[in-house]
Amino acid sequence: MSSPAGSPPSKDRTGLIDIPFRARCHPRHAAARQHTLDWLHRFGMLSGQNATDEYDAMGLERLMAYFYPDATDSDLALATDLNAWFFVFDDQFDGPIGRQPDAVARQIDIMLRTMSDRGPAPGDPTNHLAGTLAELWKRLGDGTPLLWQERFRDHWRDYLTAYHWEAINRTRTGPPSLPGFLRGRRDSIGVQPCLDLVERCGRYTLPDELHRGSPLAEMRWITADVVIFVNDIVSVDKELAAGDVNNSVIILHKGAGLSVDRAVRDVARLANSRVERFQALAVELTEALAFAGVSSQLRAQVDDYVAGMRALMSGNLAWSRTTARYGKTGIEAAGRGQRPWAHLFEETDALEA
Repeated sequence: MSSPAGSPPSKDRTGLIDIPFRARCHPRHAAARQHTLDWLHRFGMLSGQNATDEYDAMGLERLMAYFYPDATDSDLALATDLNAWFFVFDDQFDGPIGRQPDAVARQIDIMLRTMSDRGPAPGDPTNHLAGTLAELWKRLGDGTPLLWQERFRDHWRDYLTAYHWEAINRTRTGPPSLPGFLRGRRDSIGVQPCLDLVERCGRYTLPDELHRGSPLAEMRWITADVVIFVNDIVSVDKELAAGDVNNSVIILHKGAGLSVDRAVRDVARLANSRVERFQALAVELTEALAFAGVSSQLRAQVDDYVAGMRALMSGNLAWSRTTARYGKTGIEAAGRGQRPWAHLFEETDALEA
């Protein structure tokens, strides 16, 4: 029996995931929802009632409300706009362009020039999403230290260029290995820029030596892995319908010959072991900071950042259990090729023709 349109799939596999952090939701996410719907329409990324309803059913503002439960209203609105851009951009690659690495590279290059200090040169090709990214980039950078801007730019660049890697994966004759897949997927999942927003919402910037050192660096990639594994478990039916391979469950299913359910269980175990490791590293980090005699202010900022990592893991799970993105509506959209808003690149029509 199928789920009603817009509901999560009837076979909820998320019960296999054990994330012991309580998910907290920003109490004013409804205001952020309306702000972002208005923003999407103002910039022409959504057009028509059917597209608006399909987008709205995903409840993307709640994902950001889980990620940043203590943010100011303006910061939550900014995060929700950026998240909307992320998902609209991501959906551009579900159709023919997602299997054309050269075409993907051209679009990514436009985005990277948009984020450069000089911006695109006069006469450079552009696309609709580049203009909205430029507007977001300006808002994100306002009032932030240069160190934070450079770190965020690096992480966002890694995220954007990962789309080329995903396009190449779709042209391979067989799936990649799971470790090789995770190396690229940690960029394409977009967790690192989301963690940068934890600092921006908290009005602090942690030193680079902390980010690069142990154990915080490992905790960052563990956070990404847990989000990846949860995402891949809940989205596997949608991505099987689309014929995609960029999913750890599908890699085990096709590469190791496991049933989908067995592959789901194996990926869930990987997620749970990562969470256990994260908990141990959090204790180690607290002890290391105490031993180093860092200031109470820095310890409070690190505590906030660790809480932010927990919020991403627990919030992604909570949102994934209720969003329509992975339910019947999302699977049907994947089966027909693309979402209603997935035609914003200038060369998409030419590729389809």
